[in-house]
Amino acid sequence: MSEAATTDRVHVRAPGKINVFFEVGDLEEDGYHDVASAYQAVSAHEDVWAEASDRFTVSVSGTVEVSGVPLDDRNLAVRAARMLAAETGYPGGVHLEIRKGVPVAGGMGGGSADAAAALVACDALWGTGLPSADLHALAARLGADVPFALLGGTAVGTGRGDELSPALARGRFDWVIVTSGEGLSTPDVYRELDRHRQLHAADIAPVRRRPTVDPGVLQALRAGDPTALAATMRNDLQVAALRMRPALGAILERGERMGALAGIVSGSGPTLAFLAENEESAIDLQVVLSAEGHEALHVHGPVPGARVR
Repeated sequence: MSEAATTDRVHVRAPGKINVFFEVGDLEEDGYHDVASAYQAVSAHEDVWAEASDRFTVSVSGTVEVSGVPLDDRNLAVRAARMLAAETGYPGGVHLEIRKGVPVAGGMGGGSADAAAALVACDALWGTGLPSADLHALAARLGADVPFALLGGTAVGTGRGDELSPALARGRFDWVIVTSGEGLSTPDVYRELDRHRQLHAADIAPVRRRPTVDPGVLQALRAGDPTALAATMRNDLQVAALRMRPALGAILERGERMGALAGIVSGSGPTLAFLAENEESAIDLQVVLSAEGHEALHVHGPVPGARVR
């Protein structure tokens, strides 16, 4: 372990994400699924401040609804801090102040961004100097989306989603995010997908045991072409999310009628992500959806991963 850091407060910002492509493999014997995802980090951020303390504590505020965020050891950022302390032999604790800008339980990885930010912030605060590869290994133990929140940018995730390979993405992609006041449980969405596949096995294509990202998605990202990306975006969890929350389908249709190139359920939902042709189109769509009573947010990507501010 290196010498303790001289600062007594560290600020780290980490991004939320959109899954622009998400293929889910067959149910494995251990109850999990392999996936293939194309992630893009977007400009909805989580801000985490770490301060020296004898105990591990957390406070949460934000521009989104935060009443459901745990304030004990169930909080993923607290778990990340405890894990780093145990890994490095750090004897003290930390107080984490989280200011959330990513919808809670919305499929955009806000909790994972908190965990990534906590790892980076505590490593800097404590002066533990953990190599990047070791931080990523800890992140993978906390959940599939945490390593991507460290990495940021655009990446392909395989296996359980935590085997990451950076992907080239040129230019800027503009999105309008529509949030929901009530989240969806990721395990419940996966179970609903399994039920749907079992019920409709005769009518849908066989599920691949080892899913892969559509090459067209990667080509569109490399070209910086939102129209081409819109034509290839897909989320296997979308059918399950829409079965559990049918009203989301009407919002998807409305956004596409009002000018979005395409709309998709982000991750396990219920947040919806609409891809726009450019910044101006995204702002126009945000205004329309907001006027109709939806919580709509304009974001862009790709943006960097967790960084000290």
